[in-house]
Amino acid sequence: MKSRVFVDSAVAEVRAGRGGDGSGSFRRESHVPEGGPDGGDGGRGGNVVVRASTHADSLLRVFYEPRLIAENGVAGSGQKMHGRNGEDLIVDVPCGTEVYNADTGAWLGEVLEHGQTLVIARGGRGGWGNVHFKSSVNQAPEKFIPGDDGEAFNARFELKTIADAGLVGFPNAGKSSLLAALSSAKPKIANYPFTTLHPIVGTVTYEDYATLRVADIPGIIEGAADGVGLGLTFLRHISRSRMLVYVLDMADAENPPENAYRVLQAEIESYDPELAARPALVIGNKMDEPAAQEHFDAFVAATGVTPLRLSLVDDGKPGLGEVRQALRRMLRPKAQGAPEPRLEETSPAEPVDHSEVSPERFRKATFLKP
Repeated sequence: MKSRVFVDSAVAEVRAGRGGDGSGSFRRESHVPEGGPDGGDGGRGGNVVVRASTHADSLLRVFYEPRLIAENGVAGSGQKMHGRNGEDLIVDVPCGTEVYNADTGAWLGEVLEHGQTLVIARGGRGGWGNVHFKSSVNQAPEKFIPGDDGEAFNARFELKTIADAGLVGFPNAGKSSLLAALSSAKPKIANYPFTTLHPIVGTVTYEDYATLRVADIPGIIEGAADGVGLGLTFLRHISRSRMLVYVLDMADAENPPENAYRVLQAEIESYDPELAARPALVIGNKMDEPAAQEHFDAFVAATGVTPLRLSLVDDGKPGLGEVRQALRRMLRPKAQGAPEPRLEETSPAEPVDHSEVSPERFRKATFLKP
C-alpha cells in the first residue's frame, strides 16, 4: 500500500479579492423628473484566510492548489444598491502552520489551535458611488470611485508540528517503537535505517485523562547538519517542543551510546542552540540485549548521566511506566476539563469607513463619460 504524501512546506500565489467599483448611476423614473444621483457603493473584496484544522496533517492542499484567490467584490448599482462583498477564501492547514511573505521574507503569523484563523491577505475596499459626491453646489456629480485592489503576493507555508516532547536518536534506536508503546500512533517499524521518513505525533493519555503529545522525527546521524542522511530539516517539527527525549541504543557496539549522545547534541546545537538547551530526558533502550548493561555502565561513567532503562520487546515492556511518569513529571500536562486559554482570532472582515474621502482615493475618482 502506497504511503500518503507528506508536505510540510509549500509556496502559493495569494491574491485577495478586488473591491467592487462604485456606481455613477442617476435615478431615472417617469414620475421623478429630477431624480439625482443614486449610485451605490461597491462591495469589499474577499480575504484570504488561513484556518487551523486537526483534520489536516500536511500542506497538501496548498501544494496542489498553488493559487489562492479570493472572490472580487460586486460593483454598486442604481437605487443606492450596495454591491455584495466578495466571499472569503478559507484555507484549512494543520495546526502549527506558519505563513511568510515569500517576496519579502516577512513573517505574517501562525495558527496553533483548531479553529484559529489568520487573515494573510485583505480584500480591497469597495468604491464609492456618485451619491457621496452630491452637494449644494453639485447636484449631479458625475464621478465615482473604483474599488481598490486586494493584497497580492507569494506566500510560503511552513508546518512546525505541535508537540510537548520531541524524540531524537540515531536510526534504529527504537524511537518509533517507543512512540507506538506510549500512544495509539502507528509509525512504521522495521529492522532497517530510516523507516521514519516524516514526523509522526502520538498522544500519551494518563489515568486522569491528562494528555501530552510526543513527536517522532527521522533519525539523525553524524554530519546531518551538512546534509548527510535526511539532514536536519525535520528538526523544525520539534522546535516547538518543551523538552527533548534522547533515545539511545544501548546494544549498538559500532556506535557506543556515549558517542551517539555527543553527536546528537552537537547536531541539534548546530541547528538551534536554544533547542539544544531545553530540558531533556535520556532513555537507554534495548536493555534486553546481552551487551546493553556493559554499554550502559560505560555511558554513565563517560557522561555522568543515568538514563532510564527501557526494553520494548520483553513482556510488560520494563521501564515504559517510568518513562511515562518522567514525561508527566517534567511536562505537567493538564487533566481533562482544565480551562484552556482563549484564542484571539483575526477577524476576516474589515469595516469600511465612509466618514471621509482620503485625498489619494479622491484622486482615483472616475468621471462619467458624457
